[in-house]
Amino acid sequence: MVEPVMVLLVTLTAALVITPQVIKLAFRWGALDRPDPRKVHKRIMPRMGGLAVYLSFVPVVLFTQELTGPVWGLLIGVTLIVLLGIIDDIVGIAPRLKLLGQILVALSVLPFGVSVDFITNPLTGELLYLGFFSIPVTVFWLVTVTNAVNLIDGLDGLAGGTSCIAAVTLAVVSYTQWRIFGLAEDLQVMMLALILAAALLGFLRYNFNPAKIFLGDTGSMLLGFSLGTMSVMGVTKSATAISVIIPLVILGIPLLDTVFAIVRRYHNHKPIFQADKEHLHHRLLDLGLSQRQAVLTIYAVNAVLGLSAVVLNLVTTNQAIFILVVLATLIIMAANRVGVVGRKSRTTYQKMPTQPVEIEQPPSKF
Repeated sequence: MVEPVMVLLVTLTAALVITPQVIKLAFRWGALDRPDPRKVHKRIMPRMGGLAVYLSFVPVVLFTQELTGPVWGLLIGVTLIVLLGIIDDIVGIAPRLKLLGQILVALSVLPFGVSVDFITNPLTGELLYLGFFSIPVTVFWLVTVTNAVNLIDGLDGLAGGTSCIAAVTLAVVSYTQWRIFGLAEDLQVMMLALILAAALLGFLRYNFNPAKIFLGDTGSMLLGFSLGTMSVMGVTKSATAISVIIPLVILGIPLLDTVFAIVRRYHNHKPIFQADKEHLHHRLLDLGLSQRQAVLTIYAVNAVLGLSAVVLNLVTTNQAIFILVVLATLIIMAANRVGVVGRKSRTTYQKMPTQPVEIEQPPSKF
């Protein structure tokens, strides 16, 4: 195996070199994100940035990592989800059709051994083998995480940075489990997560505020699907009592924002799938934070959750339950304070002006 540090440097460099080319390609293919009242940006922006992350991540994995069944499943799955995202970024896909596509992609990884085979009862430590139900549980998890990351992709660098922190956390948790149990799968997931994090770091050079390119659905679905799949490959395979909770904590920000959105829309008698401008990042902007401040605040919260996930992996079950209760209490208090749950939704978005919007062409240098 190639030296890990060299692998990560190659991935980082690839992302730095490839992303400017993807920016030009997005303009050429018409993968553009136009302003509307629900969005924060005020000018037409290239999207499809996930293609740069994909082209930095997949070749490195192919040429430097052991290609086991689950790794092939991951690579095939992310390839299919990126193709779906590219189509959506260029021509648009109806939500139900996109959901069907996500389900089919999630099903495609099952034959390669990527599945949640059992769930550990955190109270008793007893293993509950799922049998046939491993199929719907795995598909539900992968589709949920894929869409959760998509929902938080609302500010420059938010989804990319949050996913990068989650990937590093997943790598640390996998390493600690490898040290405890000695399973090769954990070491493999650690490297896969670090390679993804390196690709994201390179991409964030162009995606952090002020962004030159957006992830688009290509990127947000790639990140959600990758993180969901890696957690199934590694953390959920552990028989420790708290293993079922750790992926939820690692991906806490996107999952919580999704849950809050569902509760909020139900509370306000709105369709669950109707977009609004009340997500966590929107509320932080309303409180007076700048885009950068809002994103860095969410980074900090995600880092705390990541650290908590690492600690949960090292303490006893009773200590882990206590930590989870404290975390849940703080999260509920903070959500109520910020107003992402019970706050009344704002009025319907105003129609955008009809005058033409000038498209800013990509600069020659980055």
